Amino acid sequence: MGPRAQDEDDMGGSRVSTGDGRGPAPAGTPEPSGPHAHASRHCDEDPPHDTDERVAAVRRVAAAGRHWHSLQLGGSAVLLAIALTGGAIAVGADRAPASVPVASGAMDPGVLGGGDPDASIAALQAHLRTQPKDAGSWATLGLAYVEQARTKGDPSRYPQADKALRRSLAQAPDNDQALAGRAALAAARHDFAHALTFADRALRQNPYSERALSSRIDALVELGRYAEASKAAGTADARKPGVPVFTRYAYVHELRGDVATARRVLQQALSGATSRGDIAYVAAQLGQLAWNQGDYRTALACYGRALAADDTYLPALEGRARAQAASGDRAAAVKGMETVVSRYPLPGPLVELGELYEARGASGDRARAREQYALVAAWTALARANGVDADLDTALAAADHGDKAAALRAARAEWARRHTVHTADALAWALHVNGRDTEALSYARAATATGYRNAAFRYHLGMIELATGRRTAGRASLSSALKLNPGFSPLGAAEARRALEAAE
Repeated sequence: MGPRAQDEDDMGGSRVSTGDGRGPAPAGTPEPSGPHAHASRHCDEDPPHDTDERVAAVRRVAAAGRHWHSLQLGGSAVLLAIALTGGAIAVGADRAPASVPVASGAMDPGVLGGGDPDASIAALQAHLRTQPKDAGSWATLGLAYVEQARTKGDPSRYPQADKALRRSLAQAPDNDQALAGRAALAAARHDFAHALTFADRALRQNPYSERALSSRIDALVELGRYAEASKAAGTADARKPGVPVFTRYAYVHELRGDVATARRVLQQALSGATSRGDIAYVAAQLGQLAWNQGDYRTALACYGRALAADDTYLPALEGRARAQAASGDRAAAVKGMETVVSRYPLPGPLVELGELYEARGASGDRARAREQYALVAAWTALARANGVDADLDTALAAADHGDKAAALRAARAEWARRHTVHTADALAWALHVNGRDTEALSYARAATATGYRNAAFRYHLGMIELATGRRTAGRASLSSALKLNPGFSPLGAAEARRALEAAE
């Protein structure tokens, strides 16, 4: 392979799926040392009127999704590959050069903060064809692929990100932008130990790297090292306040049960947000926080705010459908979640849609639900083929809708790597569905020990407590789950009510 061919391979050709660039983040910190004088902006205030134009990639993925129910499930992995990559990994799409102007000089990493990520990445690719030794632009391209893969559910971009970031480090060893990119890539692949290693290496080169500071918080959170994550969030907030740090700072507080602080920080972030990407991102975070507390009206307002800024933003589309389901608007929820999975078939939305079909119980719904659950396995295979650790996704989906023994194996594997509230809950539930409730109890208790207000965790704990003969504790946990978020799951909430009635 010649140098030019190698450059084309590392850049991934010109077929680029859309991404949600988060752009420049607003200034401000959650501590008195930062500029916090902004009044909180609520989700139901008037949003900006301009919205992004739809791009061809979204139409392509949506069109692929509309054909799902007419295909055999045996080909679902290929369909997912085609939908997510435009055929690049499934059928070997051509790599035609991007027809965009070639920039002169080094590309500014801030190019990704613009309103058209496709154009930004195409410009980087074109620039690197003429300046293949530009280490900074290789790093920027790698980061762009990470963001696209993560925000659009396209794991096929991770190998291209890895190649671009390695090219950057080959040109300029220990450059902090590429090291921060490697940290972000490792975190996106759920390799949090390496994410922490790369983040620390990047911060030794540049203590103010926003990407590295953010990835370090992510890694510590996902390794279950919550006290260290809290300190890291404070450090990041002091060094580089902005939307990425704000949202992580809020999440660390939410994990400790401090919802008031999490809400205040996110509202301050939203009050300073100016770009559509930032507004969509923070408003969706506020919507998720509200949904977790069972405040569906606020959640819907926040998701509406996010979608007014970017009506393709996946977390807002998914969150709105969940809130609609919890509010009793099942028809809108089904329609909304069908739109989500037709574009981005990720495990969470696939399971949610399957459960919505089961709860609706119309003719053919049981078969439709089975199709969604089968597609989770196809996504998992695609993710693993692109270097993503998918054990947590496997455990959560398979425990209720698949191979229970496989769910337990995956949950144990994930727990061996990291001890978090989410991995504890997944292992507890996998043990429960395999009839090992005595062993499950300690993990279910660990999942709820930090104060994190999650109704599904409380439901799992309650069911395990009942199964181990702890009737009073079980009833209390189930009542707490339903009081916190009565519509936390299309099927789980109903099962919690039945179990509670049976235990009276």
